[in-house]
Amino acid sequence: MSDRPPQAAQPDPQGRVPAYLAHVRVQRRLADRTVTLYGDALDLLGRLTGEAGLTVDQVQPAHVRRWVARLHSAGRHARTLALVLSAWRGFYTWMARQGHAGHNPVQGVRAPKAGKPLPKALGVDDAVRLASHRVEDDPPGLELRDRCITELLYGCGLRIGELVGLDARPGPQARGWVDLDAAEAHVLGKGAKRRSVPVGAAALQALREWMALRSGWERDDPALFIGARGQRLTPQHIRLRLRRRSGLAGLDTPVHPHMLRHSYASHLLQSSQDLRAVQELLGHASIGTTQVYTRLDFQHLARVYDQAHPRAQARNRRAGLSGGQEPADDAGPD
Repeated sequence: MSDRPPQAAQPDPQGRVPAYLAHVRVQRRLADRTVTLYGDALDLLGRLTGEAGLTVDQVQPAHVRRWVARLHSAGRHARTLALVLSAWRGFYTWMARQGHAGHNPVQGVRAPKAGKPLPKALGVDDAVRLASHRVEDDPPGLELRDRCITELLYGCGLRIGELVGLDARPGPQARGWVDLDAAEAHVLGKGAKRRSVPVGAAALQALREWMALRSGWERDDPALFIGARGQRLTPQHIRLRLRRRSGLAGLDTPVHPHMLRHSYASHLLQSSQDLRAVQELLGHASIGTTQVYTRLDFQHLARVYDQAHPRAQARNRRAGLSGGQEPADDAGPD
């Protein structure tokens, strides 16, 4: 009798996971980041089914519930588990349509409940300081490029994928571009939906300066934002540069690109109170997605009230707070 341990089962012998990922990339046109996350979730499914000695079409709801409970107890966040289940559910739905599975074992399985933290947004002063900050230690070209990127993320509310997809000029293959004369950015958003957003004066000025400098770096890549070797910047590269910039600007919180999109939406709502307009500018398919920013806006209004209104100050004193101190509940979740 052999002492070798039994080999793990082959969970996807017919190679249906790669076919599904090709489907969501080409047919559903999901963003590259989403396809990557789905791939990670299905890799996890493969490992779990292999450990259980199953193939993917042998999985039952009891297996899925047990795996979710195990992952949750191991520290996986509820939101992460919700994404994993969404990827698995979509995979089995596709399998059923292809005739590869008779049931969806993920149907009806829910992720553990999670709180709904508010999106993290910068204050107006911090956002403006970050956008206008000059990094003296950087070569002029890199400093100008990064300042231009920051202006577009905060001034236009672009997603990171929309930003890196911008080309220097319009064309039949361009995913997006900026029309300097019309002061508009044309981007390709989620679900391959195009939209146009206005570009402010500060971003336009930075763009004109960057375009003049970029011509000396240009190679064959049509990308608007390129590195010194002439290649389109990656989302990860921009995240690292923005994090570094926020530290050099003296901000207490490391800034990521989506935080600037949150700041854009929150600051627009604080000034305009026009939820529908902000929905269009952000490219949200549902206004329910945009409504989360009204919670941020209400917190801002509550702070203004507590600091400025005589009756609010009396309320704070009754709560045992000093005149300038804010209630702890106003801080909101991290």
